[in-house]
Amino acid sequence: MNTEISAAEEAPVAEPAVEAVESEEWPEQEPLTRESRFLYVDVAARRAKQLRRGALPRLAGLAPDPETGERPKPVAKLERIAMEEVDKGLIVYALPEPQEPESEES
Repeated sequence: MNTEISAAEEAPVAEPAVEAVESEEWPEQEPLTRESRFLYVDVAARRAKQLRRGALPRLAGLAPDPETGERPKPVAKLERIAMEEVDKGLIVYALPEPQEPESEES
């Protein structure tokens, strides 16, 4: 049995920091309110799906430590984290343009 550990296995590699980039293609959106609950639930559900697939949380409390680069373990469910991100306006979303109904001509 080989007890030696290679240098690549010894030290974990820290992920590089991700920079926020301003994009002109997304218009400024007001933070979702609980009044439009269907839109709120849809946006939060899509964000929770992204978090389950490995997206990094955008909440300041879950940001990586600047010295070590390690992220704290989330204490809440990913759905709650997604809802909090939506509440704080950290999630950018776009609504489709309303379509005009087609008129039937006989």
